[in-house]
Amino acid sequence: MILIITKPVFFAGEGERIGDMLMGDEADKIHIRKPGASMSEMERLLQSIPSELYPRLVMHDCFRLAVSYGVGGIHLNRRNTVLPCGWEGQVSISCHSLEELEECRKKSYDYMSLSPIFDSISKKGYHSMFTREQLMEARRKGIIDHRVMALGGVTFARVEEVMAMGFGGAMILGDAWR
Repeated sequence: MILIITKPVFFAGEGERIGDMLMGDEADKIHIRKPGASMSEMERLLQSIPSELYPRLVMHDCFRLAVSYGVGGIHLNRRNTVLPCGWEGQVSISCHSLEELEECRKKSYDYMSLSPIFDSISKKGYHSMFTREQLMEARRKGIIDHRVMALGGVTFARVEEVMAMGFGGAMILGDAWR
């Protein structure tokens, strides 16, 4: 599974680019992550994306819009930890350690991200937290499996590598928007 995370800032033609990525099968889902964006900014972005693609979008913020627009998923993180009342779509969550991932696996999330797997492309100074050996051991123990997505420094060229480490997919940010 390939999941792409939006750039943190808005840019001209973004909705069209998101539509192209989903319709061209560059991505299975797009995570809309815009820390600090207003509800109206997020709504404008959603309105610029073809509505038939909403089920393949995942919101990191402005969860009310996810409900009203019929977006397919919500991603919980340190900024947003509570699901909106009545939410029935997919739920994913961010994890930043193997211990945190183990705890999250006990809950009913559809999938979890683990980061940073490699040194980040988009966040300066955000370095890998894991050795390949630690990740392979986590796979052997069943901590990393098809529900865990690799994030952090993941490029399209590294998708096969993360799949070989036992991840269910890759979350790509920096490489997707170059």
